[in-house]
Amino acid sequence: MLYYLFQYLQKLDFPGAGLMQYVSFRSAMALVFSLFISTIIGRRIIQKLQMYQIGETIRNLDLEGQYSKRGTPTMGGVIIIIAILIPILLFGLLSNIYVILMIVSTIWLGVLGFSDDYIKVFRKDKEGLKGKFKIVAQLGLGLIVGMTMYMSDDIVVRENIETRVGDTIENVVHAKNNVKTTQTTIPFVKNNNFDYKNLVSFMGEHADRAVWVLIVVIIVLIVTAVSNSANLTDGLDGLAAGSSSIIGVVLGILAYVSGHVDFASYLNIMFIPGSQELMVFAAAFVGATVGFLWYNAYPAQVFMGDTGSLTLGGIIGVFAVLIHKELLLPILCGVFFIESLSVIIQVFYFKYTKKKYGVGKRVFKMTPLHHHFQKAGDGTINAIIQKPIIPIPESKITVRFWLIGIILAVLALATLKMR
Repeated sequence: MLYYLFQYLQKLDFPGAGLMQYVSFRSAMALVFSLFISTIIGRRIIQKLQMYQIGETIRNLDLEGQYSKRGTPTMGGVIIIIAILIPILLFGLLSNIYVILMIVSTIWLGVLGFSDDYIKVFRKDKEGLKGKFKIVAQLGLGLIVGMTMYMSDDIVVRENIETRVGDTIENVVHAKNNVKTTQTTIPFVKNNNFDYKNLVSFMGEHADRAVWVLIVVIIVLIVTAVSNSANLTDGLDGLAAGSSSIIGVVLGILAYVSGHVDFASYLNIMFIPGSQELMVFAAAFVGATVGFLWYNAYPAQVFMGDTGSLTLGGIIGVFAVLIHKELLLPILCGVFFIESLSVIIQVFYFKYTKKKYGVGKRVFKMTPLHHHFQKAGDGTINAIIQKPIIPIPESKITVRFWLIGIILAVLALATLKMR
């Protein structure tokens, strides 16, 4: 909104009004405002949650300090959502299709997560929103994003064209015309664009339409996978929020370089006109998650609940799809996916050994993986991996996972030149 106000003031030669033209300035302002909103409004929201006794129900997991968390206010994801939306409405270019899609995705996923938390807290149903309703909601978001990418004339790219001499890239230029594309950036290979159309080439003349159906399915899978992985990661104070803020920084950088032809040429990636506006959203995202850490860091004064974790994961998934960098997510969101993979391995191995030997065995002492490090390896749990023998303090586990997230974030950026 302020963008349009300052655009008018610039016509009147108002001093400093031209600053709003710069994405970097508006991103900085969005970051500052989201930090301010999440810390100031956050305290009041926490007080309201305490007033209405919206506290977390703690299961008996036999973990150190577990019961000290009982009664801690949950549904704090509302703080994150508000701290994202207000700055983006103030400093974002609201006519930009990418910004519009991110606002819609944030609200959509926020409502989904809030509904899940509401059922758990107020209706005392530990299962929350039924899985089929979550799938329908995620499918709906996938259809909105996928069909908009297919139908909108504003979502286009200029493909990168290499000039090679042997195995050496001499020059990278971009096509002169904007085109619709079903390509995405793929890491670690010389020809760094992968076309989803190759997966449906057997359909012949119908491949052009079938590929967009495939892309919608991929978007749904990405949103579901990252959302659920973020949800599983939200088990230690500050872990999900801190990891998300690291991911948000990288996504903001990727959006910015993708929206500037010089940077896109240097990195040999597609030029995506208008995607630089997503940096403003990423700045608000990072500010909101870091501001939330003010209250969520160990010992937490508030938990984000599914309202926050489902929203954060979904935002990351949709954001990556819009800038055609979704194949970087297994690296960039490595902490999320390792947590999710640990649960899959644990369940699969337990069922396999129970069927084969009659007694279920475990790979880890406990999953998601962060809980494994909180358990003592004293042999009382039938698990393959018993180390660490002595439980690691929660705050140390969180910081170590953050450090791993930072390393993976740097690696994800480095893959753009590691070919």
